[in-house]
Amino acid sequence: MSDLLERLRGRGWRMTAQRRVVAEVLDGEHVHLTADEVHARAVAKLPEISRATVYNTLGELVTLGEVLEVSTDQRAKRYDPNAHQPHHHLVCAQCGAIRDVHPVGNPLADLPDSERFGFRVSDVEVTYRGVCPNCAAA
Repeated sequence: MSDLLERLRGRGWRMTAQRRVVAEVLDGEHVHLTADEVHARAVAKLPEISRATVYNTLGELVTLGEVLEVSTDQRAKRYDPNAHQPHHHLVCAQCGAIRDVHPVGNPLADLPDSERFGFRVSDVEVTYRGVCPNCAAA
């Protein structure tokens, strides 16, 4: 489970009612919401929150490194609060559902020097694609 709210409090981030609601909406395990989904859920908790406030707050959280912006395909960007635990994503090719996965091993070590072309690799993003159980059953 994400510890987004605790991390933000620990940083001394000014916790307005609007920011708190956005953080609460994002907090949880396997959360990968679009900005519109965050806004819809935030409005359910705080009806007066504006779309601009949600977008600005998401941008701030990404800039702070507390939320990852995930783009797995041609669909809308999604926001992942699991920013401090290395992980990959498993994506359903039909419905777009995303799950965090934590395979063992080091993907950086799997890239041989001959395939690095002189790059100093600092990060790896791995996306596994397939069909989720719900779509497979349909």
